[in-house]
Amino acid sequence: MWARLVLVAAGAVTALFLSRDADNFGVVEGMVGIALVAAVVVALALLRRRR
Repeated sequence: MWARLVLVAAGAVTALFLSRDADNFGVVEGMVGIALVAAVVVALALLRRRR
């Protein structure tokens, strides 16, 4: 479930910068998805560190 949400968000962000019918859309979508997961992990780590 979470993976699908991340990929939907990554697809939306990638579509802002790249055409959906581009040859490398899937690769860029995967990279954006990994970046989104990393951003969430960093945000959670920083929030827990503040407490």
